[in-house]
Amino acid sequence: MHDIVDTAIAAGSFKTLVTAVQAAGLVETLKSAGPFTVFAPTDEAFAKLPSATLAAVLADKAKLTAILTYHVVAGKVLAKDVVGLHGKAATTVQGGTLAIDTANGVKVGSANVVKTDIECTNGVIHVIDTVLIPG
Repeated sequence: MHDIVDTAIAAGSFKTLVTAVQAAGLVETLKSAGPFTVFAPTDEAFAKLPSATLAAVLADKAKLTAILTYHVVAGKVLAKDVVGLHGKAATTVQGGTLAIDTANGVKVGSANVVKTDIECTNGVIHVIDTVLIPG
């Protein structure tokens, strides 16, 4: 089992996320003891963003860091723990909150959770289909 960063690299479907984490200088944080819960957008999720928007965000370290930390919750939250949280919200490392909706599958904010419980040595990854932008 690997840490969150090495797990994301090995998966092969998070190349844009890994590039963004490196550009924001968050690699060491996401390799630290944690634990963290990461809602990880796939490369397809990043591809939904206009290319100019993605380029601008990658060039703005403060904005990039805010967006990336908006995808991280302190602690290890497994899928079985989320079932009873419908209508509640999770506080992100960025400081914002993500609404949790379990009415039809699981949604965090505007993103659908498409794969759950990818266990890592320092937390867990849940795969999402949309990049979350803090309000």
